Amino acid sequence: MAHSLDWAKHRRRKAAAKCHVRLNLQSFLPACLIVGSAGQHDNARARELCANIHAGEIVVFDKAYVDFAHLADLAMREVFFVTRAKEDLRWRVADKLQEGRFANILRDDLIELTGTAAKDYPVGLRRIVALVEVEGQIRPMVFLTNNFAWSPQTIADLYRCRWNIEVFFKELKQTLQLADFLGHNANAVRWQVWTALLAYLLLRFCAWLGRWNHSFTRLFTLIRSALWQKLDLRSLLECYGTAKGGGRFLGRPEQVYLPGLG
Repeated sequence: MAHSLDWAKHRRRKAAAKCHVRLNLQSFLPACLIVGSAGQHDNARARELCANIHAGEIVVFDKAYVDFAHLADLAMREVFFVTRAKEDLRWRVADKLQEGRFANILRDDLIELTGTAAKDYPVGLRRIVALVEVEGQIRPMVFLTNNFAWSPQTIADLYRCRWNIEVFFKELKQTLQLADFLGHNANAVRWQVWTALLAYLLLRFCAWLGRWNHSFTRLFTLIRSALWQKLDLRSLLECYGTAKGGGRFLGRPEQVYLPGLG
């Protein structure tokens, strides 16, 4: 699509727009969204996404967003972070918090960065190696955090929560059909993404009003089928929402918790 998204070219014959989202994993609602070119590295957007995060809050992000100067800034602001370590990370062990393997936790160390990263992040860091199931296979993963009080299992569980963002993008792209764009210039793409987000928020609000107990896809299908009928939407949702449902609707008010904490 290089000929259509000429504002988002990042290779000779390829162009792509990228959507950066800060998702509240308690409410499963987007708190910040930036639409830009895929040619810009993810960590360049990390500061914007975390600009209004407050002390004591937890930020969980993929290793593509790792910028040690930004991580040092989060630590100074007393914001906790959990992320994955890049393969080329240079470090040394300052203290071992766990001797040998315990359950699925292989290592738990306090480390100090070496090399150029040490200048950007001069404070202490915790490195945890855990066995995690990914696509049916058990694989070792390396996590980094600036919290030294949580159990290593809590760190692994917190990062696993980040995978829920894939469910969010699936609902946007497949359920709300945000895949084909009517316009391809920068403003047109942004407007279509924001329109999809507004539709998502309205559907979530409808789900809350109607005590919806089914999947997001079923909610969208029901409302779309009733758009041109003279029906009371709230009564319709209450009728279907209180029925016994087999789906799992993420982010309901009674599900506001993080596993392993409190």
